Amino acid sequence: MLDLVLRNQESIFTSELGLSITEYALRSILFYPISIGLTLNSPGDLAISLGTSDTVFGITTEHKPSLEGHVFPNPVDTNSYMVMLCYKNGSLAREDIRNQCADKSWEVFNKFLQQTQPLNGGKLGFYYKDHEILPPLPVGFHRYVLENFNEESLDEGRECEVKEFDPPSEVRALVEGQLLSMRAHSERFGMPSPPKRIIATGGASANDCILSSIASIFGCNVYTVQRPDSASMGAALRAAHGWLCNKKGNFVPISCMYMDKMETTSLKCKLAATAGDQELVSKYALLMKKRVEIENRLVQKLGRL
Repeated sequence: MLDLVLRNQESIFTSELGLSITEYALRSILFYPISIGLTLNSPGDLAISLGTSDTVFGITTEHKPSLEGHVFPNPVDTNSYMVMLCYKNGSLAREDIRNQCADKSWEVFNKFLQQTQPLNGGKLGFYYKDHEILPPLPVGFHRYVLENFNEESLDEGRECEVKEFDPPSEVRALVEGQLLSMRAHSERFGMPSPPKRIIATGGASANDCILSSIASIFGCNVYTVQRPDSASMGAALRAAHGWLCNKKGNFVPISCMYMDKMETTSLKCKLAATAGDQELVSKYALLMKKRVEIENRLVQKLGRL
């Protein structure tokens, strides 16, 4: 849905809403104000919402539309687009593995994540407690171990399906699997690799171990927002931006409203995790390729329309 500037609708706005004919309204889908509230305003910006469901959204100039996500015109930058990818199995899947493998404790969950090595020794997991949106797969749990695991040639080995992992490996397989899927699909959708920055929001963004994994897999700094209500903040910014454009009589970048003021406003972001080692990021790229191959086969075998 495109943003619409609704002007001079006297019959509706004056009689029903009591607005002056000099006033106007901006209509927007929820994704827009959330993105704006997180100050996603330039190509390369990426946000990851870690909630009941997980959502990836970002800004790009070279979108690649497909059936696996959404592309929208960017209402605050006429030269770029907003992309959005949705995953149904987010925090509920993480809580399920926590309950099964980590004594129902986030402290134990994080301990397992810290004591296991990145790349998880070639263990890959797909955890779908509910029917998944991306990829379109039914409820199910699929675990694989790469034979003759070699960090330098992760995309060459064969995989063997197994029934389960040890608890620490299960935790890392879940977290790495979710994040590798996000990275793979966002890159296929036109987002740059690595992103310019990532802003994490949602309940799981309070977990430093998960944020550290995001930085390691995506290869960029990860920030968190200082206030949780990014949607309402974005809606307010969008309204102010619309008013400013109307007053100026032409489009103006939304960034002019808060540029050089970020550190003194509630829009300030906090650095939560620094970019991972680039050699490790490259190894994750190879592991991601292998995961995508397995995912594609699962979709061909079990996928639903």
